[in-house]
Amino acid sequence: MELLCAPYLLDPGPDRVHVVWHTESPGPVQVVLVGPGVSGLSEAAALAAATGPEATGPGWRRVTAVTTALSRMREDSGSRVPGRHYHKVRRRPVYRHLATVTDLPPGRTPYRVVAAGRVGRATVTDTYRLAPVAGPDQPVRLLLSSDHQLKPMVPANLEMVAQTVGVELDGVLLAGDMVNVPDRASEWFDSGTGRAFFAAFGGRAEHRLAGRLYRGAPILQHAPIYPTPGNHDVMGRWSDTTTLDEQFNDPAPDDWDVTTYSELFPLPASPEGGPRWWSRTIGDVWVASVFATLVWRPNGGYGGEGRYREPADRLATPERWGHGQFLFEPVRRGSAQFAWLERELGSAAARAARYRVVMFHHPAHGLGTHSVPAYTDPVRTVVRDPAVTEVRYDYPLEADHILRDLAPLFDTAGVHLVLNGHSHIWNRFRTPAGVNWLETSNVGNSYGAYDVTSGRLRDAPDGYPLQGDPGGLAPVVPTVAPLTDASGRPLPYVASNDVTAFSILDSAAGVVRSYRFDTREPDSAVVLFDEFPLA
Repeated sequence: MELLCAPYLLDPGPDRVHVVWHTESPGPVQVVLVGPGVSGLSEAAALAAATGPEATGPGWRRVTAVTTALSRMREDSGSRVPGRHYHKVRRRPVYRHLATVTDLPPGRTPYRVVAAGRVGRATVTDTYRLAPVAGPDQPVRLLLSSDHQLKPMVPANLEMVAQTVGVELDGVLLAGDMVNVPDRASEWFDSGTGRAFFAAFGGRAEHRLAGRLYRGAPILQHAPIYPTPGNHDVMGRWSDTTTLDEQFNDPAPDDWDVTTYSELFPLPASPEGGPRWWSRTIGDVWVASVFATLVWRPNGGYGGEGRYREPADRLATPERWGHGQFLFEPVRRGSAQFAWLERELGSAAARAARYRVVMFHHPAHGLGTHSVPAYTDPVRTVVRDPAVTEVRYDYPLEADHILRDLAPLFDTAGVHLVLNGHSHIWNRFRTPAGVNWLETSNVGNSYGAYDVTSGRLRDAPDGYPLQGDPGGLAPVVPTVAPLTDASGRPLPYVASNDVTAFSILDSAAGVVRSYRFDTREPDSAVVLFDEFPLA
C-alpha cells in the first residue's frame, strides 16, 4: 500500500505526539512502530512486527492508527496528477490515519510507519525521530514560514532549511496558505508540478532551478507542524459541476468552508475555535494562532466579484453582486475570537512563558501589496442615476481590526513576536512598545514591495496607502547582510522571485534569525541576513 505522503507530526504533549499519514484506500494495517529498535528492523521484520500477534518486541512497540475518510477531497480538469486525467470534478478517496503515540520518554525516539493492504502490498517508511513537546523551561528552535502554494522556490527553501539548521526542529509555525485550492487533493500530495505541499515537506519534491534539482526536506517527519489558516486554506461554496478553482473563488459571508484544512490538521485545537484558533506552550515559547484572514478579490473585478467595485457587466443584476473582500471571522474587540485571545494572553501559561508569539495570516504592518486595503468589513455604496451606475466597497483604515484592536492588546500583553504572511515578502517592524512584527513569506515567489526604496505604488484607489506601511511604522533594515538596490542602498525587505528566505526562532539565544538563498547561484551559500532579539 502506497502512502500519499510521508508521515507528519501534530500537537505533541508532555509524553505523547500524534503521527498522521494518508493513503487512497483504508487498508487493514495502519500502525506506527516506535522505539530504539525500529531502525534496525528489515522491511520484512517491520511488516511482521506490524501484523503479528504481539504488540511489543525487542526495542519496539506498536501503535495502531484510527482511520478516517476525508470528506471533501476532489480533483478536476485543473489537477495535474501523473498518469491520471480528470475531465470534470470528481471525488478522490483519501484516508487519514492518525496514531497517538503515548508514554514517550524525554528526547527523540525512532519510529516508522507500516501501511499494508489486503492483497499483501505494504509500505514500510524510513526511520524518523519524534519527541514529546519540550518542557516549559526548555529552549526551542522553530521554523517560521508561510505561503507555500506550490510555488517554484519552495523545495529549494526547505532544502536550505535542512542544510542550515537540520530537520530535528521543535516545530514549524506556518502562517497559512499551504496550497492554492484546499479541496484539490493533488496539491497536497502528488501534483505533477513536483511541488505538492507534503512532498516538499517530506523531501519528495522535484523541481529544477538554474540546473539544480531540489527535493525539499523531511522536516515534518521530525518536527510537528503548528498551522494557522490563510485565505487559500478556505473553500467557497460547494458545487458538483463548477471547477474547483471556481468553487474556491465563490465564498459568501455565510457560506465558506475549512473542512479539508481541519481534517488534515485536526490538532492543535481549542474548545472555542477548533483548529482555526488555539494556543500552545512549546518549550519556553507560548504560541497563539488566530484565524485572521479574508477572501481574496481582484482589484478590478475582472470576471468576478471585485475588491473595490463590482464589474460593469453585473451592475444590473444585484443577485450576482459579491460582498467585497470580506472577513471570514471577525477579530475586532467584542468578537468571540478577541475575547478568547485576550483571556489566553492573560493566562498563567502565557505569563509563565519566556516568549509570547501570536500568529495569523493577514498582514497589518507590511510593505506588500496585500497590506491594503484595511482588514475590516467592507462598506458597500450603491450609486443610482436612476439605474445602478456603480457599486463600490470601501475599507476605512481607522476600522482595521488588527491595527485598531489587536495591536494595542499585543502591546499591553507583552507579546514578543507577531508572525504573519499573505504578501509573499520578508519584512519586519517594531512598535514603540517593543513588539516585533515579522512577515517571512517570500518562500516560493513574491509580488513585490511598495515603499520609497522600490518606488512602486500599490494598485488601489485614491485615499489608500500606495506606499509604505499602512500602520505607520518604518520597516527595519536587516541587521547583518541586507540586499541592496542598484545604487547600493540597503533594502528593508526581500521581495524576489529568485531569492528565497526563511526564519528561525531560537529561544536559547532569544533571537529570530533570517536567512536567504539565491536560487540563480545553486552553489552559493545560505546567507544570514538579519538577526533581532525578541526581548
